[in-house]
Amino acid sequence: MIVLSANDITKTYGTDVILRNVSFHVNDGDKVGIIGLNGAGKTTLLNIIAGDLPCDEGNIYISGETTIGYLRQKDDFDSDNTVMEEVMSIFSSVTELEKAIPLLSDEIARLSAQGTRAGDEIENMLHRLDQMQVDFENAGGYTYRGEIKGILSSMAFGEDTYDKKISILSGGERTRLSLACLLLKKPGILLLDEPTNHLDIGTLKWLEQYLKSYTGTVMIVSHDRYFLDQSVSRIFEISNHRLRIYEGSYSQYSVKRKEIREAEMRAYQKQQNEIARQEDMIRRFKERGTEKLAKRAASREKRLEHMERLEAPESESAKMKLVFRENFKTGNDVLSAEHLSKSFGYGSSRKLLFENVEMDIKRGERICIVGPNGVGKTTLLRILLGELEADSGRVRYGYNLAFGYYDQGQRSLNENNTVLEELKESYSLYSDTEMRNILGRFLFRNDDVFLDIRSLSGGEKARLALVKIMLSGANVLIMDEPTNHLDIESKEVFEEALLDFPGTVIVVSHDRYFLNRIPTRILELDKDGITEYLGRYDYYVEKKEQIESGRQFFSEPGGADRQNKSEITDSAMMRKAKKEQEAADRRLRRERERLEQEIAALEEKIAQCGERLSDPAIMSNHVRLGEITEEMNEYKVTLDEVFEKWIEIQDE
Repeated sequence: MIVLSANDITKTYGTDVILRNVSFHVNDGDKVGIIGLNGAGKTTLLNIIAGDLPCDEGNIYISGETTIGYLRQKDDFDSDNTVMEEVMSIFSSVTELEKAIPLLSDEIARLSAQGTRAGDEIENMLHRLDQMQVDFENAGGYTYRGEIKGILSSMAFGEDTYDKKISILSGGERTRLSLACLLLKKPGILLLDEPTNHLDIGTLKWLEQYLKSYTGTVMIVSHDRYFLDQSVSRIFEISNHRLRIYEGSYSQYSVKRKEIREAEMRAYQKQQNEIARQEDMIRRFKERGTEKLAKRAASREKRLEHMERLEAPESESAKMKLVFRENFKTGNDVLSAEHLSKSFGYGSSRKLLFENVEMDIKRGERICIVGPNGVGKTTLLRILLGELEADSGRVRYGYNLAFGYYDQGQRSLNENNTVLEELKESYSLYSDTEMRNILGRFLFRNDDVFLDIRSLSGGEKARLALVKIMLSGANVLIMDEPTNHLDIESKEVFEEALLDFPGTVIVVSHDRYFLNRIPTRILELDKDGITEYLGRYDYYVEKKEQIESGRQFFSEPGGADRQNKSEITDSAMMRKAKKEQEAADRRLRRERERLEQEIAALEEKIAQCGERLSDPAIMSNHVRLGEITEEMNEYKVTLDEVFEKWIEIQDE
């Protein structure tokens, strides 16, 4: 059943067209992901659906009594309320019934004690009481308190936070509370605008499972590709003011989009070639000047006039151009940490973030640090940078280190500067023209360079921060949630730049798609220290589940004894896996070197054959000429085979 449809929606701001002739329909229970570049009109579309913004042309249809719940990027909480007061306001009608039912019961009991004179009144009151109890049950009166605790807990709000004032919540806490309130309302259509911002991986996984089982319709604007893969079955892409629909997950969309674009380009080029061929024939027929050929030319011209012309496929949107280069190399040992611990507060209010943190990072590694919100990941980065002191332990640094730091709060940007001033303040040797060319690569064009930083969007600030890091020539990049405000295309450019960077990368991230592409190791931080996982996110999840099942095994009666007899410890398994990986890397390196030596030898033999073939004495000897030619061809065939092996081994 269709619960939402749009017909030829158009929205403009002044002369700027945001959406043009957008049409779609959404069925009950659909899970839709809405994607597009920053500024493409995704939030505008949600605002139109929610009724917060009128469209200039077209119309929106919402079926029957379908309710809409909208998670906006900015909440409208009452700052004087506590967390629990804000949540309980959702169930005001239920709490009113909860108070009214016992009062009515008491009144019925009082009248009943007076005798039969109030019989009719008591009968009416009993009917009212019965209806109130039915309404109370239908509104979830017997379960709502449990639901509140369950969803607040899933959004990382423990009972100790229930009395916290909204005014002192962080931005991330307000986002999580907004999401909790929305889920508790259970609207028919959920509109979620960037719901994954400020959520840790555990909360993200919970939200994915919740949305999968949600019986209503869900429409999600998100740049989180992994989240979209797990949560939606349709993709609405907004590009160049229009909307195109793809069935399937984000990964399926990514493949289909490429296939469709290539097919459209082939069809367009084929038609353009046919048009050019026909026009050339018409021109030649006319040049001949005969009546018969003139009629043929006219006939072909009519066919061309009636041909349904294909529109040229829309050009790809401009992408930022990012390359990280290091001005000089570090040594092999970049940094190591021993027994780091950090707490905040004093006395009874002292809160331990983490302790016993140890790590050893080598040149060229890409390390991703994960862990729940509040465990101290950003604090750990600042300790590694030397901005904060640890309570205990120490950090050892290698030589020639030059840090480039990406701060998720963008506190390194001066809000009072313009974009151009911010760059010139740090890199004054560049001319204005050079600066503007560099900023153009990051999509700051024309008068954009004179915008105040305070007026920039989150994505624009992120791009500006990346410009500064790129120009710094740092050889160790330390980054705190760098993909949070980037659109999908910018994320992909950023990821490619990190993969090509020869230096060392240490990143805190909750972006699981990013975590499946970038790290060579994942370090999970908790209050007891760091657990190391070789490889990327999916491997990390698999090994973490194995470790958790091992811990459960130990908790069973006799489990530890059985483990001592049949299995090695988790740390021993990790050491073994690391040694096996190092051994495999050595074998791969030796094989690569062997193949390169063989290639060089074969190329030398082919060159020698070429020299012999140019010898006049051999050129006059047809038998010898044939033998050397055959020998050289055999070397070439062998060289091709060795090259194939060498190419294959580069991807391992």
